[in-house]
Amino acid sequence: MKAWEATVRKTQAVAKKRANTIFGTYAAAPNVEEEMIEDYEEEEHPSGEVYQAERFLPNGDYYTGYWADNFPHGTGKYWWTDGCMYVGEWFRGKTMGKGTFSWPSGAMYEGNFKSGFMDGEGTYSSSNGDTYRGSWMMNFKHGRGIKEYANGDCYEGEWCRGLQEGQGKYQWKNGNYYVGEWKNGIICGKGKLCWTNGNVYEGNWEDGLPKGNGTFKWPDGSLYSGNWSKDPKDQNGTYYPAGSTLLDGNLEWDPQEVYNVDLKDCKVCPSEKVSILPSNKKLAMWRSTKASDSSTRPRRMSVDGRIDAGIDKEFARIPTPDAAAGRHSSAGTSDRNGMDESFAGLQIEDVSTRGSPIRIPKVVKKQGETISKGHKNYELMLNLQLGIRHSVGKPGPPPSLDLKPSAFDPKEKYWTRFPPEGSKNTPPHPSCEFRWKDYCPKVFRTLRLLFKVDPADYMLSICGNDALRELCSPGKSGSFFYLTNDDRYMIKTMKKAEVKVLLRMLNAYYNHVRAFENTLVIKYFGLHCVRLNGPAQKKVRFIIMGNLFCTDYTIHRRYDLKGSTFGRITDKPESEIDANTTLKDLDLDFIFRLQKNWFQEFRRQVDRDCEFLEQERIMDYSLLVGLHFREATNSCDHTPPGCVTPTDNGGAEESLPRLSRADMDQLLLDPAGIRLGVNMPAKVERTERKNDGEIQLVGEPTGEYYDVIIFFSIIDILQDYDISKKLEHAYKSIQYDPTSISAVDPKQYSRRFRDYIFKVFAEDI
Repeated sequence: MKAWEATVRKTQAVAKKRANTIFGTYAAAPNVEEEMIEDYEEEEHPSGEVYQAERFLPNGDYYTGYWADNFPHGTGKYWWTDGCMYVGEWFRGKTMGKGTFSWPSGAMYEGNFKSGFMDGEGTYSSSNGDTYRGSWMMNFKHGRGIKEYANGDCYEGEWCRGLQEGQGKYQWKNGNYYVGEWKNGIICGKGKLCWTNGNVYEGNWEDGLPKGNGTFKWPDGSLYSGNWSKDPKDQNGTYYPAGSTLLDGNLEWDPQEVYNVDLKDCKVCPSEKVSILPSNKKLAMWRSTKASDSSTRPRRMSVDGRIDAGIDKEFARIPTPDAAAGRHSSAGTSDRNGMDESFAGLQIEDVSTRGSPIRIPKVVKKQGETISKGHKNYELMLNLQLGIRHSVGKPGPPPSLDLKPSAFDPKEKYWTRFPPEGSKNTPPHPSCEFRWKDYCPKVFRTLRLLFKVDPADYMLSICGNDALRELCSPGKSGSFFYLTNDDRYMIKTMKKAEVKVLLRMLNAYYNHVRAFENTLVIKYFGLHCVRLNGPAQKKVRFIIMGNLFCTDYTIHRRYDLKGSTFGRITDKPESEIDANTTLKDLDLDFIFRLQKNWFQEFRRQVDRDCEFLEQERIMDYSLLVGLHFREATNSCDHTPPGCVTPTDNGGAEESLPRLSRADMDQLLLDPAGIRLGVNMPAKVERTERKNDGEIQLVGEPTGEYYDVIIFFSIIDILQDYDISKKLEHAYKSIQYDPTSISAVDPKQYSRRFRDYIFKVFAEDI
């Protein structure tokens, strides 16, 4: 610590002198040590050369180790003035490879790094005495690992994004232990808890407590078996004393004793909070006094390669380490790792291999037309909002995740009359009289609970003072789409046949999304019908679902991917394609590269979802993908050539929200902020198709990479292989290649869809 304090005082003193020199203020009599450092800064090295150097950086930080092109490259040691230190391998200014990061609190991580993140195998020792040894991904414990707690407890098993998830064993210091399933850091699923006194509970768990079917056994052979619940009203079981038979069961023992006594000391230690992660630390960027302009100030860069845009915004052209490396590579291309929205006001210097960048306007029109008074669907919108408010706000018992089969009965639907003057159960309203139908309300109420949708927020989004927005053109199916003003929910009109399909598969859908939290299948929140009174008795059926692109990120590119080729290209001219245009398979010129653990999880989940859809005889679904290019900035947005974005058409325009640097860092710190298919940092690699006259579904990789935030979900899952699709398949097969058309049987569709998706998604190497 004394050595470190001396180094800080020394580097700050030198930094002060150096800062005065950079900005034109010169001391009268510099000492020998400072002259030596200034001379060392003037030493020139050929571009790309790796050499050993010692750097007293302008902000007081200190680096010693190997250096190349003004950045740490190779092995080296970096001290920050706040006491943090990294010793290990660097690659073009990023922590990459094996290394050790220590905090002033005494905490330490020793293991693998990738692009500034703790990633791979490593050991973290916290300041409170906890120790974790195992797999990491993007600063999160992810994979298999062992955590030993300071109080003597120990967990060994699977982790997901920083929390216990999957199979694992937790042993308390007193010898009690649990073996079984975990979810979001909590005991949940099937498992067994064994006490040192010989007692054993084996069965279902929920929120860390026995819930559902289970058996409690004593060492003498006594047992209690039945339905468990913390609420005595919901528990139901039988106690069998030692030596008795199943016919001798009685209820002389109260299972609440397990909750109040046996589980009292079985508390799982909470996860620790890390104030700042290695990827959030900034590096002071070095500039040689000969190579830089006298007015150029130092900037800071995070160890994952991001430049801090909050400093010196008036200086617009500063090369990044990746750009510098790209100028000297044999291919002449530049790796864009680590550049994102924080590049406010920066230009990418070397774009010769990609063509000129496209500028994205700061102001774009919000998607859709606001439904105001006088709109043809204004009354329908009012009816919809009244009905939703009635359905969601209606009092009822708290939903349970264990639903009875009767809840899924297609006949489980309720009509409510809404006269303009109001009724006993409905409020007066300015619209015409209508009738409202709820399909399987208990199921959808439970789905909203499962998807963590707050009822008040749900009503406010759909039924608040803000009007819905109607998308300008209906989809291919003839359905119309409506967006809530906050973009959280999308409302789609449905055909009667689609409603029948959803009701038929609702039980299987519920079980699937409950079993697989990371499912990519679209989320449904409600199924309703409005019938307008009058001669026509018009019925409008609609489904409420989540909007994948509800995000503060600007979605620069969106794709609808099926894996077929017939008709799978956008019919718009290039000049009319904007950020709201949904492109198709033959428009795709990227390969999406996910980090290893994410890619493995992605493959597993796609397989599960496709098997579910295949079993339900569903086809014609697609993967909706949205890309936000992290090189795009507030002042000058860039995307690859051809990625045209909306132009300024005048009228009601709004500035799109942008994530600040702090918000970006918080997103990476928060395990809930990134999940499969949502807010995922990734890369895309440009591809090119051969011009040999044959249709090429996936182009050839070019080696040009871009950092992105990616979103994806499986949509349009309500088309079964009915007689119309069979006829379509037969008719088109006569004219075209049968493998190129969308209308094929579910088994073939699932196989082709997966084959294609696993070609356009790949592991980031």
